[in-house]
Amino acid sequence: MATAHRIFGMSFSALYPAYLNKVERKGRTREELDAVICWLTGHDSAGLANQLEKREVDVQTFFADAPAMNPNRSLITGVVCGVRVEAVEEPLMKTIRQLDKLVDELAKGKPLEKVLRS
Repeated sequence: MATAHRIFGMSFSALYPAYLNKVERKGRTREELDAVICWLTGHDSAGLANQLEKREVDVQTFFADAPAMNPNRSLITGVVCGVRVEAVEEPLMKTIRQLDKLVDELAKGKPLEKVLRS
């Protein structure tokens, strides 16, 4: 039996600052990052803030408890960290890679409308 990847058990509130740092270094805002996360997970701003306040919510629980994963997330394709997003088979890891790809696109200056596949 394969062991779960350690990121699954990592607190989402511990991961969030890394995403925020990445986008802010490139001149993007917390609001844009939150918009990306909310688009993917179906959280509203208050719901996302609530999840971030709960230090014990791990990545697996954060995505499992998401109100409504965006049906257009299948449009997220490309390579992130040397891995082709659409080729990832494990569902949770695929979702994490999709978020990584959205954050990368935001940090690289793509317009928010394009990042959100609208």
